[in-house]
Amino acid sequence: MDKKVSTAKKVKAAKQVKPSFEKDMAGKKEAARRQFDGVVVSAIENKTIHVLVKSIKVNEKYQKQYTTSKKYAVHDAKNTAKKGDEVLFEECRPLSKTKRWRLIKVIK
Repeated sequence: MDKKVSTAKKVKAAKQVKPSFEKDMAGKKEAARRQFDGVVVSAIENKTIHVLVKSIKVNEKYQKQYTTSKKYAVHDAKNTAKKGDEVLFEECRPLSKTKRWRLIKVIK
């Protein structure tokens, strides 16, 4: 009787594990990539834009909302984005010392 209970627990535990991988068209496993949208604040460099992403956070104790912002160096292969554009970008392999993000599309 103990064996049935222990195997049932193992099966239940195995079902709860969710992999953080997605299968692409060729059947390879690929990690899910983070995506952000933000506003371009600098487009001076060649094939690199700097994007400001703002987010709203809430203080646990006082429930006060406040905004935080972070700048990301994003790879823009075709130099399509200009200063002031709203863009969508995703995580990728390291392209340089600071660039770990790739431009997907220009929203506005």
